[in-house]
Amino acid sequence: MSREKNYSLSYDVVIVGGGLSGICAAIASARHGAKTALIQNRSVLGGNSSSEIRMHVAGANCHFGKKDFMEAGILLELQLENKKRNIYHSFPIWDSVLWEKVRFQDNLTLYLNTVLIDAESLNSEIKRIICYQMTTEKRFEFTAKIYVDATGNGTLGFMAGAEFRMGSEARSEFLEPDAPLEATNYTMGNSVMFVASDKGEPVKFERPFWAYHFTEDDLKLRPHGKFTWYHGENGITEEYCNDSGYWWIELGGDTGDIIDHAEEVTEELNKVVYGIWDHLKNEGDHGAENYALEWVGSVAGIRESRRLVGDYMLTEQDILEEKVFDDAVAYGGWPMDEHAPHGVFDKDVNPTRFINFPGVYTIPYRSYYSKNISNLMMAGRDISVTKMALGSTRVMGTCAIGGQAVGTAAAIAIKHNCNPREAGTYIKEIQQTLIKDDCWIPGFKNEDDEDKARFAKITASSFNGLCIPENVINGETRRIEGRENCWESNKSADSEPYIRLVFEHIVSVSEVRIIFDPDLSREIMISMTASVQEREVKFMPPQLVRDFSVLFKREGEIVFEKEIRENNQRLCIVKTDNAINVDEIIVRVKSTYGSETARIYEIRVY
Repeated sequence: MSREKNYSLSYDVVIVGGGLSGICAAIASARHGAKTALIQNRSVLGGNSSSEIRMHVAGANCHFGKKDFMEAGILLELQLENKKRNIYHSFPIWDSVLWEKVRFQDNLTLYLNTVLIDAESLNSEIKRIICYQMTTEKRFEFTAKIYVDATGNGTLGFMAGAEFRMGSEARSEFLEPDAPLEATNYTMGNSVMFVASDKGEPVKFERPFWAYHFTEDDLKLRPHGKFTWYHGENGITEEYCNDSGYWWIELGGDTGDIIDHAEEVTEELNKVVYGIWDHLKNEGDHGAENYALEWVGSVAGIRESRRLVGDYMLTEQDILEEKVFDDAVAYGGWPMDEHAPHGVFDKDVNPTRFINFPGVYTIPYRSYYSKNISNLMMAGRDISVTKMALGSTRVMGTCAIGGQAVGTAAAIAIKHNCNPREAGTYIKEIQQTLIKDDCWIPGFKNEDDEDKARFAKITASSFNGLCIPENVINGETRRIEGRENCWESNKSADSEPYIRLVFEHIVSVSEVRIIFDPDLSREIMISMTASVQEREVKFMPPQLVRDFSVLFKREGEIVFEKEIRENNQRLCIVKTDNAINVDEIIVRVKSTYGSETARIYEIRVY
């Protein structure tokens, strides 16, 4: 009797890795028509943001340091859904939001607890990958037209023979001013987080015999203890609070191969965490007398390992110059940070050095596909960048929007029956599709000739200052350099403000896409850090439109009306039952989540 459980499965796009970059890539690919599989080796999705690791999603806005640069697209869709149902920042609930969005997405199949064990390549092309699902003891053979490595470690690319790098390039290779003079094998280290809570009474803690011991001198350059503010280099501000761990609990950057030593590093990190907690509880006054340790991560968060090489490697100069590439598909704004290679044991060295810049830069499409494996793309921290550039591109917000770009491009490549490199000839289609899906690409805006709203006459019941009705078709969907780029009603003039689109001729319409304002200057991410939670709004952003209706009119008569209640998204897509002929569309705002004015950034008509 055979005990083998072997399955052969075929997809258009197979994505390995279920962190935020893999999630966004998978959803985007599926939504744009590609039959897609997402393979995740854990029982939950979310990577470093999951309940296993519990890191909040940093991005281009640098925790309020750079207003209006917050990422939108699928990532914001996920965060707004989480904000609606998870106001107390439960990471297991966040897990469920991510699972729901993936599991019930049409055209997308999810494989949890499924480990990549082999990849077979021939003539610089992946022919198949082999995976094993631990819970079911099933062995899967996946074939696809395009594969996406969203593993973080570049595992799929490594197994397939893709060119990769690990460690620091020498300064002379790319003339990066802050790169080391000689190449090194140092990487940024891994971290384990912890959570503690105030029990309202003294709580004792006894250090386990295996935990390290830390003195105040050992931690003199690592802010800890009572809630304090630390002002880093170049104006970067970070918070430290003894209720939610410290990012500087970091090790492994000096191991030579951080992947090879991953288990050893995680064990050492646990010894460090319990040693740090012992220091907070038992060495001096750190305000921790009433605190009890509630949770310590068993999975380390990884910052850096392999980087797969593409047709272009983003460099430090590209970031400092805030370069806008012709084939830009994503952007970043987090400072380049260089972490101490020996981590927490580098007691005489600051835990990181920030290399800041005032704005944002773009990331080219050429950095998202492999140089030597023709059907391999990458999303997340393993994209084609130098180590210096990785210090900025590695954060989850930047990884997520890059993932959406990769998934979108993969689906467009499938549509045109070409490989990822050849899909670069359709770069305008890729860019305009991303912009349509509420992904901002600095230096680019809506130029979609299929969007009938661009050719309509726009009026409104009222408007406020420079927030004129015509802004909803100016192609920009966020505040840029002080320009609002939205329509805003005048609160003193309207009880139910509306905006009207009038067409010169009868047009056939089946879809209206509206971008509202959830305030991109303010974070809405899940976090286990009390200070981060406190500076966010507790409930939905007050500026966001909650209830609205869309009226479709022809020759003065309403031919179709759609009323939306309890909207919780920035991008809202209103579809008609069938294509209808109209010469006028009215969007009427009935309520917001608190604001006295209505704000709309864009209206598109298809």
